[in-house]
Amino acid sequence: MQVPLSDVQVLQDPTDAETLVGGDKEETFAHMKEWKRQYMRGISHTPSQAGVYYEALKGSSHSLAKGSRNFRPGSMRRVRRRAVFKNGDCNVVQKHLQRRRVRFLQDMYTTMVDWQWRWTLLAFALSFILSWLFFALIWWLIVYTHGDLEDIHMQEDSGWAPCVSAIDGFTSCFLFSIETQHTIGYGVRTTSPECPEAIFMMCFQSIYGVMSSAFMAGIVFAKMTRAKQRAQTLLFSKHAVICQRDGNLSLMFRVGDMRKSHIIGAGVRAQLIRTRSTKEGEVMTQYFTELEIGTDDSGSDLFFIWPMVIEHKIDETSPLYNMNATDMLQDKFEIVVILEGTVESTGQSTQARSSYINTEILWGHRFDPVVLYNKDLQAYEIDYGRFNETTQVDTPLCSARELNEIYKIQEGFRTPETTFTMRQLSHNHSDQAS
Repeated sequence: MQVPLSDVQVLQDPTDAETLVGGDKEETFAHMKEWKRQYMRGISHTPSQAGVYYEALKGSSHSLAKGSRNFRPGSMRRVRRRAVFKNGDCNVVQKHLQRRRVRFLQDMYTTMVDWQWRWTLLAFALSFILSWLFFALIWWLIVYTHGDLEDIHMQEDSGWAPCVSAIDGFTSCFLFSIETQHTIGYGVRTTSPECPEAIFMMCFQSIYGVMSSAFMAGIVFAKMTRAKQRAQTLLFSKHAVICQRDGNLSLMFRVGDMRKSHIIGAGVRAQLIRTRSTKEGEVMTQYFTELEIGTDDSGSDLFFIWPMVIEHKIDETSPLYNMNATDMLQDKFEIVVILEGTVESTGQSTQARSSYINTEILWGHRFDPVVLYNKDLQAYEIDYGRFNETTQVDTPLCSARELNEIYKIQEGFRTPETTFTMRQLSHNHSDQAS
């Protein structure tokens, strides 16, 4: 039999336990029974019951959800805005930038690296074709002004010494431009010492060809090896989860790496984005709060050889400390997670990003294990098919603050003074019954 959701609650003012213990014995005895009843109902659901309660909250149809101070009809079906998409791209659009094009042209290398591949390849091809055409025009002007294209000078028996031999029009100038710029090798078309301007132009185009080839090759290489490409093989779980670890509520998500080459010095950061009002009444719609996270006892630095579950302990220092299951569904916030490190194969730094909004956090779930030892292979085996799978677990629906207050009351029942009071009350009730 399931406990009604309206009964799943915590003490409204558990600090009254300190004033009641040692006060009126009858009242203390009655309150202790009520605290125990509420504590057991708030903590000891079965996993199936916790799932039913949480689904009822997600549907926003239960009286507990409707009675929440943050409830807004229809808000659960609204698409939530986010700063970082699941694939790591930032949801930011810039406008009204002064001298935007000029500033981008001043940093041309980064601008071209950030271009899409089709524009980069187009610029790569045009840089060569346009330079060939430009220098072909220069060569044509040189031979034209020198008189090499006149009919009388183009006769083999005329005895004329041209600037470039075997040039009879713009097409041959274009071919000579390609041969000069890329040192393909001259055939019958060669420069002669009779024309200093041709010698100077040949040297200038050769230098330009080396520089332009190095520049464009560097852009393509940087684009192919930039950290963003390595980040495509770094994985984040589809959902984050909240469950208990060692009695405390914890927010957890999973990260993984598909490649065998490891990320050196891997570290994880998480930031909460939400709206905050200051004491002066200023509303800060994008307020960042750093979340203290870690894995096991190693902190935020990872020995990243297999998928790992990253944990944020919801304690007094956590911004989620006062948030219960209902608030988690109703409040607007976003948790941005960042995985950084150095690529082992290239030595470059890489960064992968993702985010979780409130509807992507599963309350009362924990991640299924994906790393098992295979005796046949004599190696640890990673099952990425279960990377996003979770299991429903017994988890209270109250906030971490309310849960800690219940724990304090429970510990108060175990103190010597409280134990003596309970025994004395029990003895008095036995005497009255006899």
